[in-house]
Amino acid sequence: MKSLIKILTKKKLKVSFAESCTGGLLASSITSISGASKVFNLGLVTYSNQAKINILKVNKNIIKRYGSVSHECCSAMVDNLSKISNANINVSITGIAGPKGGTKQKPVGLVYIGIKKGQKIQINKCLFKIKKRSSIQKATVRRALKLVLRAIK
Repeated sequence: MKSLIKILTKKKLKVSFAESCTGGLLASSITSISGASKVFNLGLVTYSNQAKINILKVNKNIIKRYGSVSHECCSAMVDNLSKISNANINVSITGIAGPKGGTKQKPVGLVYIGIKKGQKIQINKCLFKIKKRSSIQKATVRRALKLVLRAIK
């Protein structure tokens, strides 16, 4: 984490996050490190569909058609976050942390992580096999941080 903050600082880059199933854990993991204020711009916890629609301006038809845990919703979240955040790198997370709420099509542990740098959006579909809520959330944060590192190298 410290190395990420160092690299972001050196490259004069800012990050912003829109989180759902991680509930602010990603923002917390970066703001717990000294020097975060140089690189961290904005963190939103858009947990409910209503928050995704009202704050992140995700089209309600996307959620109706594909669900909030989908490639399409994750992409809209990160794209719209970039319009309000003023950050160089934007990250969105949506998924099912469990232990309940999963289906055959969308099992517990299914998480989408979106990264937008410049005009390029990359959506990563993850399927964590662990079934513990906190473990899924922590694994998601670790994966998101790795993806941010990869995006800036």
